[in-house]
Amino acid sequence: MFVSEKQIEIRYAETDQMGVVYHANYIVWMEIGRTQLVKDAGFEYAALEKDGYVSPVMDLSISYKAAMHYGQVATVRTWVEKHDRLRTTYGYEILHENGTVAATAQSVHILAHKETLRPVSLSKIDPAWDAKYKEIAREQK
Repeated sequence: MFVSEKQIEIRYAETDQMGVVYHANYIVWMEIGRTQLVKDAGFEYAALEKDGYVSPVMDLSISYKAAMHYGQVATVRTWVEKHDRLRTTYGYEILHENGTVAATAQSVHILAHKETLRPVSLSKIDPAWDAKYKEIAREQK
């Protein structure tokens, strides 16, 4: 299975008054993981934006398992769970340095024209990227 990994040093600014990583930061880390996966797969999200496309989040779920704290290093593991004509579902695990799972998550995205936000198929915009996602998706159609 094609899994991308990205390490993130947890900064003090990412914690709340209890010294625990604030929940919304996990979503930022998921974006960092997604960007790394795209790069590791040989593509560039910024190129899509230059061509007038965006990839908005349509759905997101996250389950928090074990708190993370300032000074730790989080590892974000990201993969393509499903990819079809209009939607891509990414899977995530955020791990402590010892391998303990801090959070699991999924996000569902579409590709859309930047101006109109009308959905468009990745196969029409970048057939090679679409083929790669179909190849590496955990759930095959």
